[in-house]
Amino acid sequence: MAGAGKPVKHHIAILFHESDRDRVHYYAVSELAAMWRSDGHDVTYIFGVKKFIPADLILVHVDLSVVPPHYIRFARKYPIVLNDKPTDIRKSSFSRHLLAPGNSYAGPVIIKSDLNYAGLPEAVRRRRFPLPGWFGRLRHRGAFRSPADYQVLGSIREVPPHWFKRKDVIVQRFCPEFEEGLYHIRLYQFLGDRHTCTRLSSPEPIVNDGTSVRSVSIEVHPEIEKMRRELGFDYGKFDYVIHDGQPLLLDINKTTGAVAKATPEIQAARRHRAGGIYSYFQNR
Repeated sequence: MAGAGKPVKHHIAILFHESDRDRVHYYAVSELAAMWRSDGHDVTYIFGVKKFIPADLILVHVDLSVVPPHYIRFARKYPIVLNDKPTDIRKSSFSRHLLAPGNSYAGPVIIKSDLNYAGLPEAVRRRRFPLPGWFGRLRHRGAFRSPADYQVLGSIREVPPHWFKRKDVIVQRFCPEFEEGLYHIRLYQFLGDRHTCTRLSSPEPIVNDGTSVRSVSIEVHPEIEKMRRELGFDYGKFDYVIHDGQPLLLDINKTTGAVAKATPEIQAARRHRAGGIYSYFQNR
């Protein structure tokens, strides 16, 4: 960010969905934006694509599982564009363990939304802004109210047939990271050349902030870093486990939510990741 002499001031734009004017505080990027402002930079929120506001860099932050192409075309007008490549984060776009009726797999399975965060972002925007195609026809209440409602079953034979018929639901192998009587999930959060990684532990098979009983900082697995590069992510969060000694990517997210109460440790991690934005301005 700063070389010899006076630090360079940058103008950072964040591109949100047009319906997000009243929802920015729900996202972790709003906390990062406050840090960039405190560093002396300008940060502009852009909602929708009707108005071009010049900036040095734009971060695509459209909270939909599939980003409409006109948002990407708009973002690519800017000198530096972040997250214009991960336009489809549905689990079916990257999962290696999807199941279909009649598969011979004999282990436990999990039923979950194909869409990010149980399809809630699509449901919210569908109420205010009709979405095209099959997204607009989904009946959200027929699937899951939140990721906490995902179902773990003993075998594929126990899966009710109607789940296989839904376009917004996937059935996949349940491959937990289970040690010392607890389930674990690893959260890899990143921006540019900065990242943090934590492991949450829970007695429940669906591990999240609400069910976890322990959180520790860990090193990210190099294969997960490689997947990030292959998927073209500049900013976001990957959830993964280590199962039978191998990393298994469970979820990819480019519009991470903000926790209700940030501890000093969480704030320090955010501060660290916020600095990753400056790597994109180097040598320009």
